[in-house]
Amino acid sequence: MNLLDQQPQAGKEQADGQTGPLGGIESGGGAVLQGKVELVLQGAGGSLIDTHGKALTPPKGWEFLPAGDAGLTRKVTAKTGVWRVQARMGRRMISKGIWAPAMIIAEARREVEAQRATEDYQKKRAGAQQRRERKQTEYEGEFFQAVRDYLAFAPHYLELEQAIAKAVTVHAVPVGSGTVARTAMIPIEERAAKAVIAWMRHRTTAYDSMAIARIKEERRQVRRMLAQRSVDLLRAYREGGEIGPDCPLQRAMGKGSPAREK
Repeated sequence: MNLLDQQPQAGKEQADGQTGPLGGIESGGGAVLQGKVELVLQGAGGSLIDTHGKALTPPKGWEFLPAGDAGLTRKVTAKTGVWRVQARMGRRMISKGIWAPAMIIAEARREVEAQRATEDYQKKRAGAQQRRERKQTEYEGEFFQAVRDYLAFAPHYLELEQAIAKAVTVHAVPVGSGTVARTAMIPIEERAAKAVIAWMRHRTTAYDSMAIARIKEERRQVRRMLAQRSVDLLRAYREGGEIGPDCPLQRAMGKGSPAREK
């Protein structure tokens, strides 16, 4: 049910007989039905629509709180009903922020700022930051080794193996990178393999400049084709054969074909 279609609750009318879009009493022009979250979508030009495509207009006295401060957003949603705005990015839906009564957002912001100013909060935040950094450093090492295990080059190409593993790790593991290395849905071995192939697609092929027809599955097929080329190239390094000077992997790393150790 769209929140604009909900009926006022009996006994919840305010003095002027008006009710909020979430079916609760209005306060300062906004609904105050605690904990109610209604999903709305971002339409063309930043407009708002419901899940059925119907245009929406935020209630009087509401304002937009952009995503980015999870603590403040949680504080607001704990106090009142909100509209959570989502937008499509590629194949994913991402949160853009929330609409809520301006008075409640201001109240929540004051409370959050007061809490964050305390010494106890600062200590907890510093400790949490140290734990995150330590965890990130540990993961970087684990991922780097997983990439090397996947590459598994012949002994005389180990220097190149290490350089590629470092390049892939630096690209893939930063927090917020959005790469496959950041997902916990698949084993780290699979993450490493996918990250290498993705890195090679952009660094050793013409994928980024290809004119790919806007036909269903066409881009997926191109990616599969390039992935197979990358797998074949890696196999040559694993088998230890001679690699020509025009090798795209060598060019990507800014190296000439390495001399084989005797």
